[in-house]
Amino acid sequence: MFDPKKLEQIAKQIQDSMPQPVKDLGTDVEQKVRQVIQGQLNKLDVVSREEFDVQTQVLMRTRQKLTEMEQKLSELEAKLDKGEE
Repeated sequence: MFDPKKLEQIAKQIQDSMPQPVKDLGTDVEQKVRQVIQGQLNKLDVVSREEFDVQTQVLMRTRQKLTEMEQKLSELEAKLDKGEE
């Protein structure tokens, strides 16, 4: 769901800002930082950019079809009104 490169970059920034004694603990801290970040990101109610783009396209097609149907309905109503006269 989340870009692993961005997650890696955030984890590195956090690790770089830690005091040296904490950094000396090694990869265990780095791994824990990644786990915490991933856990918090997973709690957020977000979608990937790809999924967002797909849903945007679906919405655009739906709007287009709705506009076409509204136009057809208007045409049918106009025909019915003429037929009643």
